[in-house]
Amino acid sequence: MLDSCKLKSVCNLPLICHRKLISTAGTSNADVSTADPGMYQLDITLRRGQSLAARDRGGTSDPYVKFKIGGKEVFRSKIIHKNLNPVWEEKACLLVDHLREPLYVKVFDYDFGLQDDFMGSAFLDLTQLELNRPTDVTLPLKDPHYPDHDLGIILLSVVLTPKEGESRHVTMLMRKSWKRSSKFQTQSLRLSDLHRKSHLWRGIVSITLIEGRDLKAMDSNGLSDPYVKFRLGHQKYKSKIMPKTLNPQWREQFDFHLYEERGGIIDITAWDKDAGKRDDFIGRCQVDLSALSREQTHKLELQLEEGEGHLVLLVTLTASATVSISDLSINSVEDQKEREEILKRYSPLRIFHNIKDVGFLQVKVIRAEGLMAADVTGKSDPFCVVELNNDRLLTHTVYKNLNPEWNKVFTFNIKDIHSILEVTVYDEDRDRSADFLGKVAIPLLSIQNGEQKAYVLKNKQLTGPTKGVIYLEIDVIFNAVKASLRTLIPKEQKYIEEENRLSKQLLLRNFIRMKRCVMVLVNAAYYVNSCFDWDSPPRSLAAFVVVEDMLEDEEEDDDKDDKDSERKGFINKIYAIQEVCVSVQNILDEVASFGERIKNTFNWTVPFLSWLAIVALCVFTLILYFIPLRYIVLVWGINKFTKKLRSPYAIDNNELLDFLSRVPSDVQVVQYQELKPDPSHSPCKRKKNTLG
Repeated sequence: MLDSCKLKSVCNLPLICHRKLISTAGTSNADVSTADPGMYQLDITLRRGQSLAARDRGGTSDPYVKFKIGGKEVFRSKIIHKNLNPVWEEKACLLVDHLREPLYVKVFDYDFGLQDDFMGSAFLDLTQLELNRPTDVTLPLKDPHYPDHDLGIILLSVVLTPKEGESRHVTMLMRKSWKRSSKFQTQSLRLSDLHRKSHLWRGIVSITLIEGRDLKAMDSNGLSDPYVKFRLGHQKYKSKIMPKTLNPQWREQFDFHLYEERGGIIDITAWDKDAGKRDDFIGRCQVDLSALSREQTHKLELQLEEGEGHLVLLVTLTASATVSISDLSINSVEDQKEREEILKRYSPLRIFHNIKDVGFLQVKVIRAEGLMAADVTGKSDPFCVVELNNDRLLTHTVYKNLNPEWNKVFTFNIKDIHSILEVTVYDEDRDRSADFLGKVAIPLLSIQNGEQKAYVLKNKQLTGPTKGVIYLEIDVIFNAVKASLRTLIPKEQKYIEEENRLSKQLLLRNFIRMKRCVMVLVNAAYYVNSCFDWDSPPRSLAAFVVVEDMLEDEEEDDDKDDKDSERKGFINKIYAIQEVCVSVQNILDEVASFGERIKNTFNWTVPFLSWLAIVALCVFTLILYFIPLRYIVLVWGINKFTKKLRSPYAIDNNELLDFLSRVPSDVQVVQYQELKPDPSHSPCKRKKNTLG
């Protein structure tokens, strides 16, 4: 692994240090002195940009800068929003082992949710710099495809210093199949100093996206298919898509973590979904959380900038629930006094006290053994990520070790007893996304309190084992009544989940699952087929008329498509086909999962849910026995019709579907199934061997 270069910041300027050793393989023809020392330190201050190119519709850009040496990214600046003359004043410290490779400077316009726009590039010839002398450099930006265009300038200050005492030895990291692990890793596991300092949150920002009003029409039919993206620091959330409307009603609720070190600005962008091409930008707005009072719900009507319309939100800032990281010698559950207080907090007598606080979870991450070697040295730099829904905490990194010991204790508040605890082991890379080493997913209801267990690590899809085991000791304390009531409200959505991609195997599997679970669709297909066999002439005649009418509509659409064919590229059509296939894949998964969840409710896959269903049926039977059905229907109807009057911004939900969403499908049962470890990994046997 590559170590960080230590350099103190001056005047509290942002400082990012990288130690990047560049291979001498594939050198250019630049003239380099034969007295070239073994190593150089290049100190760069990115000052500012002037007259940069506008890439956004509002005539501005959101620029940031990348530095590359030898084709490898060694620095990335922060983003300056809506500014063509940005001021960065950021410093970088680079170690290079020769001056043949120039410094490549590239400027991009950040587009949230889209591919960033290129704003120009320039080269800095390191062989032309004087040693040990600060130099101010002005780099004119150019586009190789349009060399005559003026794209502005970038101002730098550089100092090149020989490092004769450094070792000449350079280790090449030859990775044959480097891939960025996932969107989650790219956004959340880049182990910058900022992330390391702020992975403990200080508060919760609860956001309810209510509706949009008078949004801009982006489609030819005078409507849009709007959705909204939210971003607070590295946290992101995307709403569902509302088809063909300018006044969408979302009624979605989610939570962000609020960090003291971060700026309290929520960036909000509205988009129009377009199949087969880039989504259209509708508008943007921001919420300054520092201007909102705590422990109070604020209704906000936000005007969209660079567009039309409004968004209506409810925003609530609350103090953070109990979350902590401590060493193994300090934990709450083993302290008898602390344990009694926790048991009292979740006793059956406190049912209506903070109904969202269902329980308490303590996770001891002790150690791992036999991990995969991610580096060419035959070692790894493992660290552990513990997740409960959107709550995420990290251990420290144990360098150059395949049997790391962390001995950390994590505590969480449980909002849903049906949540899944995910523990993932990664290999740290300083200038890249972390490498995946293994993962386990543990339903909270399957945990045996106080038992130290060796969990076999699985692959990313949780379908099979990978190398290594991790030792965990978990304690769960919860209020069963609160947990039951929470089962009947919408499940919390993870806002960092990776979007589904087209997979032939996944598509086939979902189709087989659906065919096995929903035989009604097969019978319906036979019924439709009988229409074309003319088993019933009146029915077949009606089907013939309907199909003929549909074909006429398609012919009209084909005429329109012929006129627009010149404007549509082949790539866009491929993308459109892929999106349709992904939609079919997802629909098959939802239908199959629905049938499997009903089956798993009755076969006691999760006993807590099966007992809850039995209790609910018994209570409903007693109500029907003592109260006439007409009165029950009357009360239900009054509640439904007055719900919007009593709570205008309430989120619509179906209690039965919310219950079924907690029951695992057959795929999830396999993912959550605990693999049996090798007997040599038994904690008891390990202790005996140690004593012996």
